[in-house]
Amino acid sequence: MRSGHLLDPLPPAGPDEALDTLLARGGVRIERIVSFGQSSPEDFWYDQAEDEFVLLVSGSATLRFDDGRDVTLTPGVWVDIPAHCRHRVDATAEGEATVWLAMFWPGGTQATT
Repeated sequence: MRSGHLLDPLPPAGPDEALDTLLARGGVRIERIVSFGQSSPEDFWYDQAEDEFVLLVSGSATLRFDDGRDVTLTPGVWVDIPAHCRHRVDATAEGEATVWLAMFWPGGTQATT
């Protein structure tokens, strides 16, 4: 058994986001991502083969989708991103940690609600 705390300790601010894989098992991967004002490069789009569920834990962020939608995330807001749904991180909070909890699994798996 492993345990930890998503917010303590946080990595120091740096030029790149900090990514920690918390769990990888059976085709599922859970990551903590910590941003300090980073965003995706201007012409970069994520287009991943995995489905992704993102929950914002602290800070703020804006995701932009290739179809023109923007999603503003504040603590507690989550988004389910299907595989190959092109998106980018348009902005994260300046001067404070933006902490994401991201879960990935093989694309095309039917979600249930």
